[in-house]
Amino acid sequence: MDIIFVFAILVVFILLGVPVAFSMGIATFLALLIDGSLSMLPVIGQRIYSGGTGFVLLAIPFYILSGLLMNGGGMTDQLMKASDILVGRLPGGLAHVNILTSMLFSGMSGSSVADASGVGSVEIEMMEKAGYDRDFSAAITAASATIGPVIPPSIPFVIYGAISGVSIGKLFLGGLIPGVAMGIGLAIAVAILSIIRKYPRSTVHYGFVEIIVTLLKAIVPMGSFIIIIFGISEGWFTATEAAIVACLYAMALGTFVYRSLTLKAFMDILKETIRNSVRVILIIAVAAAYAYALTILQVPQRLSAALTAIAVNPVAFLLACNALLLLLGCFMETISIITLVTPILLPIATSIGIDPVHFGVIMVLNLMIGQLTPPVGILLYSVVTVSQRPMKGILKELWPYILALFCVLMVITFVPWFSTYIPSISA
Repeated sequence: MDIIFVFAILVVFILLGVPVAFSMGIATFLALLIDGSLSMLPVIGQRIYSGGTGFVLLAIPFYILSGLLMNGGGMTDQLMKASDILVGRLPGGLAHVNILTSMLFSGMSGSSVADASGVGSVEIEMMEKAGYDRDFSAAITAASATIGPVIPPSIPFVIYGAISGVSIGKLFLGGLIPGVAMGIGLAIAVAILSIIRKYPRSTVHYGFVEIIVTLLKAIVPMGSFIIIIFGISEGWFTATEAAIVACLYAMALGTFVYRSLTLKAFMDILKETIRNSVRVILIIAVAAAYAYALTILQVPQRLSAALTAIAVNPVAFLLACNALLLLLGCFMETISIITLVTPILLPIATSIGIDPVHFGVIMVLNLMIGQLTPPVGILLYSVVTVSQRPMKGILKELWPYILALFCVLMVITFVPWFSTYIPSISA
């Protein structure tokens, strides 16, 4: 009963609008109070400090900075134009442009919110002007943004790797094929809906020279993605070092190539990076304390005992994990869930032969779907804000994409090859 109470307190505070980190802090205190372990408060302070000071967490602010530099440096315009050339003439052309732009932008930011709130605002306006329903435009913007943390770089993979000890480089490589599969699944859903609703195709005509020039210009910002993937796979640098190199590359492009990165814009980007980084790392730090409090209450041991009974059958275990993660994703933030459940679920998964890279991809994909669902769907709230449309209308348009992503999740869950092939050949 005490376990249910501690979880219920956390969910209630989150639903009341209390910041996640503070909600977990309050729940941690109450857990110690219930157990009569208030004498452990000094240890909680130590856990918070150690949870937020891991070396690998340095990658988080640098990947956030890299994405903001790319978005603020004018590079996303080139990606959108190139996407229009490549897929604009498909049924529902601009919706496909939306998806492909998100996939390309994923290789630079690692953040779903950066995609939805940054590039998404431009995409929604562009689609509405072309005759698309605004709720439809907002829904595909939210759905395509889920690809961001799966195609590398990925902040959730950094956090999972920091907690589990799994190679972040292998996690990045493991997300490549699943990320592309997500894009294909969404594109199929868009094509079906666009044919039924008779949405327009792109009517912009490009000359041969313009096509070549545009595609070449789009390759330049993708250099960040190439640097990260090949640098890590070839062992040139770690995931954290790759984030720093990506930032330097983005700064050079914005300053010397596109000439849109002014000193004022750069200072604003640094401030936004600090705000986002502090929020993320504070959650990780407090989640470490919350996880310790749950350990005192023997929550991991009890959950492990329950799941071990299921773990006799790997299929049943993976289905149970998917159900649990999808449910948690409706009520908690991605970072909090990864921090809390990884130490519980991963040891059981590896004990029955599930590859930790494969399991990490499954976890992140589950939680990306969770970002689309109320009451704590951060992507849902982002597009509601950007599109200025009521949540009810956007949710109605979102379900086909959630179904498409769920189908992809099932394939990724039960066909490990999609997640493990590229890491295996790069080892």
